[in-house]
Amino acid sequence: MVIHGGFWHQRYGLELGRPLAADLVAHGVAAYNIEYRRVGGGGGWPATGDDVLAAIDALDPALGPVVTLGHSAGGHLAVWAAARHPRVSGAVAQAGVLDFLQHPQITRRAAELLGGTPAEVPARYADASPAAQLPIPKPLVLVHGEADEDVPFAQSEAFAAASGAELIALPGTDHMSLITPDTAAWTTCRTAALRLTTP
Repeated sequence: MVIHGGFWHQRYGLELGRPLAADLVAHGVAAYNIEYRRVGGGGGWPATGDDVLAAIDALDPALGPVVTLGHSAGGHLAVWAAARHPRVSGAVAQAGVLDFLQHPQITRRAAELLGGTPAEVPARYADASPAAQLPIPKPLVLVHGEADEDVPFAQSEAFAAASGAELIALPGTDHMSLITPDTAAWTTCRTAALRLTTP
């Protein structure tokens, strides 16, 4: 299941995930590129997370376990869904937003999703931040460029240290290369996802 990013904002949609889903299908796996309600379009918490869980529920049970793959804010939702949904067997976070309290610029973005600051809506931060869901007893792979200009590499570095998740650091790699087909960064993400789909 491909979950697009865009810091949960309405102006970014599932068109970001279409090339990735197509590439996954070309490499032999069923891929579903999902949409969710976003800030400015009826989204916010918990509606945004509820939509991701509902998308997983809508999949044919005959398909078996689900691997979530998400970029940036989609990485948040991919790991969060792994913590919350029993059908998710593993997750790949591509430059994922994984700790809403770790960096000021991330906390500001999360406040837009959650409808307030950590002091104002602490229960929402506890419910939504992947770092608050640990331990997550499923395989998690964090792929992150060390030159990421939007989501600090330290998000994945600290989450890997706290969770035991596999961290794949990509030197000199920026934020968007991870969702650009035909780049080495996307190939790394695809390989990780395919590995998690293998029983």
